[in-house]
Formats: sequence, C-alpha cells, structure tokens
Amino acid sequence: MTHKYLLAGAAAPCLMLAAPVFAQSARSTTEPRPGSTITVTAQRDPLQLDSQAAAGTRLGVTLREIPASVEVLTQDELQLRGLQTARETFNDVVGAIAGNVPGNPAVISMRGFAGNTVSILQDGVRISTSTVVQRDTNTWHYDRVEVLKGPASVLYGEGALAGVVNKVTRRPLLGESRFDALVSVGSFDTVFAAAGTNIPIGRDAAIRADASYRRSDSLYDVDNNDSFSAGLTASASWRPSDAVSLLVAVDHYQDRYDAPYQGLPLIPERFAIRATVAVSSSTGLVADRALRRRNYNPLGAFSGANETTLRSRVDWALGSGWTAALDLTAYTADRQFLLADSQSFVAPTAAFPNGSFRQSYQDFRHDHRFWNARAVVGSDTRLAGLRNRFSIGLEYNDTDFTSLRQTTPATALPAMDILNPAVVPLPTTTAIFTAGNVTFDSKLRQTALFAEDALNLTPAWLLVGGVRWDHIELDRATIQNVTGATDRNSPTFDPVSWRIGTTLEVAPGLTLYAQRTTAVSPVSSILLASIANSRFDLTKGHAEEAGLKVSGWGGRVSVTASAYYIAQRDILTRDPNNLALTVQGGRQSSRGVELTAVASPVAGLRLSGGVSYTDARYDELFELVGGTRLDRRGNRPINVPSTTLTASALYTLADRVTVGGFLRHADAFFTDTANSIRVSGHTVLDASLSLPVGSHATLTLRGRNLTDAFYGEYSGYPATNVYIGAPRSFEVALASRF
Repeated sequence: MTHKYLLAGAAAPCLMLAAPVFAQSARSTTEPRPGSTITVTAQRDPLQLDSQAAAGTRLGVTLREIPASVEVLTQDELQLRGLQTARETFNDVVGAIAGNVPGNPAVISMRGFAGNTVSILQDGVRISTSTVVQRDTNTWHYDRVEVLKGPASVLYGEGALAGVVNKVTRRPLLGESRFDALVSVGSFDTVFAAAGTNIPIGRDAAIRADASYRRSDSLYDVDNNDSFSAGLTASASWRPSDAVSLLVAVDHYQDRYDAPYQGLPLIPERFAIRATVAVSSSTGLVADRALRRRNYNPLGAFSGANETTLRSRVDWALGSGWTAALDLTAYTADRQFLLADSQSFVAPTAAFPNGSFRQSYQDFRHDHRFWNARAVVGSDTRLAGLRNRFSIGLEYNDTDFTSLRQTTPATALPAMDILNPAVVPLPTTTAIFTAGNVTFDSKLRQTALFAEDALNLTPAWLLVGGVRWDHIELDRATIQNVTGATDRNSPTFDPVSWRIGTTLEVAPGLTLYAQRTTAVSPVSSILLASIANSRFDLTKGHAEEAGLKVSGWGGRVSVTASAYYIAQRDILTRDPNNLALTVQGGRQSSRGVELTAVASPVAGLRLSGGVSYTDARYDELFELVGGTRLDRRGNRPINVPSTTLTASALYTLADRVTVGGFLRHADAFFTDTANSIRVSGHTVLDASLSLPVGSHATLTLRGRNLTDAFYGEYSGYPATNVYIGAPRSFEVALASRF
C-alpha cells in the first residue's frame, strides 16, 4: 500500500497542471453571457474555491472554508467534456466509477463504497440512495453537479457514508433574456436535442424552461437495445422585495431501455472464440469479444421510469444577519424492470454447437411516492466579537414505496445459442414465477433535527461543527402474492451523526483543513431490504480527512488534495458459531488520497486532471458458500478500483478554435467479494475540436474511445456479467446561445 501512496505523491507536481475544466464566468449561475460561445478563457480561481456549494454545508461558507472534499461540475464543463448523461458525468468525478445496471442506472461507487452508501440529492433534498432513485438522466437540466465526498449523514441522514451527489437544476435569472440549445448526432444512430430559455417578467420575476430528448440504437452498441430518455423542467422565481424570494419548479424525467443491456456474460476460456484479457477469473471464465454485441433478453423486455418532482423554496432575510428558508418537495416515480435476470452457460451440445445460456426472468415494479418539508433558520452575526455563522433546522419526510418482485427459476426461458440468440417473446403467465412472487409494501417516516456552526477564531482560522438526530420509522410488509401470507416488521431507529472540523489559511491562497465525521447506513437499501434485513440495526461509520486547498500563480492554478480514512462496522456476516445464521459484526474500511488541479500556464491553454488512490478492504467478513464458511478478510469490495485518473488539455487558437484531449483511467476491480473475478484496468482517450459558427453558435466534433479499447466498465447481476464500455464512436454537436 505504501508504495502506491508514494506514487500518488510523486504524481502531484504533474497534476498541478491538471482537474475539472472551468470555462466562462465563475458566477454562481455558471451560465455564459448572451451571445457567447464556449471557449477556454483565463479565470482566477479555476476550481472556484471561493464559490459556494449547497452539498457541503448550509452555512453559506465557501468551498475553501469547508473542511471536506467537494467537487463541482458546471453546465459549461459538462458541455466542454461532452458529458450528456448522468453515468458519463459520475464517471468523470475524481475517485468514482459508475455503471448502468438495469435496476439502478448510473449507480456510483466512491471512496471504496457503493450502492446504498451514496445518497442522491435533488436540489439539496435527499430522496433516497443511488440504488433506488438514480436514472441515467440527461444532464442538460443541471446548472451544476456537486459531489461531497466522505460521510455526510450529519447533513442528509442515513445512507450517506461514502458521500452525496447533488443535482442542481437550472433556475431563472432575474432581468435577463436567454436562449440556448444543443443538437448532436453520433454513432449508433444516437441523436440528442435540448433547448432552454430564460424569460424575465418585469424586474422582480422570471421563468425558465428546459427540454431534452435523447435516443439511440444502443449507448453500448448492443443488439436490440434501443434507448430513450427525455426531460422537461420549468421554474419561476419571484423577488417581491430585497428580503424575500420565492422559487417554484417542476421537473419531469422519463427513460426506457429496450431489452436492457445487462453486461457481457462470461464463459469458460476453452469455449471462447475471441478470448480477451479484459476479465480473468480463478475458474477460467473470460470475456469473449465475439459476443460483444449479443443481447439475450426476450422480445419486449425493458427497463424504464417516469419521475416527477414538484418543489418550492422561500428565503427570507430577517434582518440583523438572520435568515430563514422553507423547502417543500413532492416526488413520484414509477419504474419497471422486465428482463432476463441471469445467464448460466451450458457447454456445446448437438442442438447448440456454440454453447448456450439458460436464463431466469424477473418482473420488478416500483411505485414510489415521497414528500419532504425542511425549515432552516440561520445567522451570520458576531459571538464574543468573533464572526459566527449558525443554522438550525427541522426536516420531515414521508415515503410510500410498493415494489412487486417476481422471479423465475434459472431455466425458465428457452435456451439461447451464445452466438445466435433467438428472439423469444416475454412469458405471458405469472405461473412461471415460482422462485419468487412477492410485494414489498414499505412506509418510511423520518424526522430530523440538525444544527451547524462555523466560528472564526481568527480571520484565518475557522472551526466548523454539526450534529443531526434522526427518528426513523419503517413499516415493512412482505406479501406472498400467491397465498396472501404477510410478514410484517416495524423497526425504529434514532441515530445521531456529527462532524467537527477546522480550516486554517496559513498563507494567502493556501488553506489547510481537517475533519472527523460519523455516518449511519442500513445493511441494504432501507426501501428494498428484506424483512430479515430490516430487523438489523443501522451500520455505523466514521471518517477522518485532512487536506489542502490552494490557488495561486496569479489565479491561474488551483489545487485540492486530501487524505482520508473511512470505516464501517456492523455489516452483515456469518455467525462463527452457527453458519446458517446471518448476523451483524462485519467491518469494512477504505483509506486513500486524492488530488485535483487545474492550471492555465499560457493564454488559451487549460490543463486539468485528478488522481485518486483507494485502499479498500473487508476487515471482517464471512460468507456461506455451498455449506462452507469462507473468510473474505482483506478482500477488496465490489466495483472499487484502487486508482482512477482523469486528465484533459484544451487549447484555444486565436480565441476561436479549441482543440481538446481527455483521458480517463481506472485500475482493475472485482465483481465478487471472493475477488475471484477480476476486471482489468482500462484507459480511454477522447478528443474534440470546437469552432465558432457565426457569433452565437459553436460546432464541436468529438471522438470517444479513440483507441477502441475493449474494457469492463462495471459489474452487473450476477457477478459473472460485466458491462463492456462503448467502442470507438464519433459525434457532431451544434450549441447556440442568444
């Protein structure tokens, strides 16, 4: 482990010239002025350390003052990098990888943890974990994406052990008329179109509306895998006085993936036609490139979702440094997953000389209803002569979640030839669901009281603290749909989470920070946990982090660096005295370093990048396999590479033409807790060329995966399925702004 830390430290001088690329103005809206085109321009504080991010705190302090790692991707940056979907965006976050697993597209792993330990926020409101709510939505609708890394239960409650992702929707701007649009066409018959407008209504009000549409034969170039996603967002802002502002908004997103891509099924090497080194295993399974485009789902299988959010926010300036805010959010979603659940390889026979797959089938549906109310009172006043920023708040949310879950045995569907899979229809009767036919009916009620404080002991030395108490009531019923038998459980939880940290400006532009935080998380997603799992306590975690944030060289360089340790205890394991009994008591941890930097060494040139190293492991974990208790201690968690790297270079010639190169690298990761299936590391290279068209538009030519790398992106269900990244592709995009 030590030598990798040293390598990461040695890379720091190089990465001083590399991290997220920030173009245009550093205003909080992050949108360019009317009539501008996207170019790389000089800018002070290119990592925007003196701006604010709602994901990190409710105190209104700057990124430089937050004793934590916060990465912000603006809308301008998303367009510069060509990141049009949530999965693409999350994959570009330093230290994170994401995958499009059908049940939870754009699921994200970060800092050695994944799934229900990462929370997704919609404009600062936590709806659920990424395994439940996140879809591969179009990022056109986001003003920015904020990523707070490390435990955040003190801010957002359970399920935020690894961090949070806050998707901040575009909002109206008072007094400005704007219109922007983006149209692109590319490989795999992919078409994207989006537009947005900001319309002022007098001096005190404005409305904004955005729409987006994306379709493709397959984002992964897989057979029979048409995909579609669309979004419609609208909001209105009114400021009747300098002391009061009101925002109301509605967001609607929809998507559908026909015959969802579930990753490439691994097969024994001796039967492979084009065996590759992209995947290796202790049992001889490999990824066969000859099967790269095959789809084994039955005709009519799909994954899709419709979700709508209504939200409002009122802000008051009460005077004498006091403020108040009230957020109201209502969310509804319907999701469906009808697909082949697994593929079991069968050696060649006379009927199937190439070999075949036997498959199970599942029909899962979600009916998700959620509403949230949050009131916060804050102050920016003096305490004993010292500047003190303080907030206290109360939050309540209510979730009704119904999930139909029907599964068949592993051999329910007809056998599929691995090279020439036949198109078979969906099953037409529920009688085949003999492996499982249940309805999960969950009602979740959460009440929280929280407080934060930031005290300036000196103008350069800030002390930050926070505490949150949650009262969680879960009413879970599992209903056997055939017999009507019902099993119920109604646990309650009362976790307390806290944070203490400090920042110190040791020199102009250089700030050091350190913090300790705690967090809680359920043993599995609280809305999808089985009755047995819902009877367990919440797992507990804590983290320590220290780092620095610096900007200098006349404002042309910004760097953030951090070292962290996160530990989680009470994960599920096997009772050493009774192998059949699942108990809490397992432990998992990660420790690592991250560095992000951006620099403009000469006019028109922007170099950026980030590197992350994570040593993640199970410190105590036992599993029961075939009646044998196996020790997983020291193994790496699933979908966690040790090192990730992003880098980019953009150069603008004569203030007109911009040439860009983008590199992403991730080390190897495992698809199972036994670490028996290893997905090799990969490096992907993209490039772009942008030039103005008239005075209001920019034409961009983009190439992705230019080396046509064949690589595993994420693991799926089961562990013997691996998502293969998209092959080489090209795109032409036209962006306009008025």
